[in-house]
Amino acid sequence: MGSAPYPAGEWKGKGRGGLQELGCMPWKVSKQKSLGVGGEVVMGAEERRTIDSKDCPQQEVSSSSSSLSPQAPPLPSHTPPVIYHEKQRRELCALHALNNVFQDGAAFSRDALQEIYQLSPSTLMTPHKKSMLGNGNYDVNVIMAALQTRGFEAVWWDKRDVGSIELSNVTGFILNVPSNLRWGPFRLPLKRQHWIGVREVAGTYYNLDSKLRSPQCIGSPEELKFLRQQLRGKNCELLLVVSDEVEAHQTWRTDN
Repeated sequence: MGSAPYPAGEWKGKGRGGLQELGCMPWKVSKQKSLGVGGEVVMGAEERRTIDSKDCPQQEVSSSSSSLSPQAPPLPSHTPPVIYHEKQRRELCALHALNNVFQDGAAFSRDALQEIYQLSPSTLMTPHKKSMLGNGNYDVNVIMAALQTRGFEAVWWDKRDVGSIELSNVTGFILNVPSNLRWGPFRLPLKRQHWIGVREVAGTYYNLDSKLRSPQCIGSPEELKFLRQQLRGKNCELLLVVSDEVEAHQTWRTDN
């Protein structure tokens, strides 16, 4: 879970408010490669299982918290791609979204995000006080700073039609969406903001929401339809994860 991202850079002032409105102060850290590359996997040993979908090719899922017994391997002539899917733990959805987009459980660690959080100038003002204990619930500032340590940037999407996104130059997407709270098996009539990752694996896009039991196939070119549907919802925001070079030349835009 986390607070909804707000525009920065070129789009500042064109969205529905600044980062200050959520107690989030925009900031940028120097690209110290030692942050966010700690290599800690936040959950247990990985297990592999197979899922089926009529809309997607058979996929092999590398899950950080799967408890299913492994099934028979697929035929050699149809070796499925491996999809890394990190499951929800505590309030670490920002961490899960980052690792799922990078398809690497060691891309970022809880300790690395916590260190960034403590260095953030918004630490004393952010409403996410639980982060002081390392439980998660990190805001957009932490996500942006974490990406910078890996040579990437988060580009806030300002509600234009997603058809103008150059998908081939976008590493993945991170969305901030409302999500129901649960108490054990019970769903509470309350919602909080939640980070989810979306990216392409072997030519097919997947919703890698850490609250899902397995990756949800979006398909291709259905990814644009999925993003449009999400953005039509209330309190949904979209970040494009792009490399420094792509961000510098604005090549994430088809109209550039």
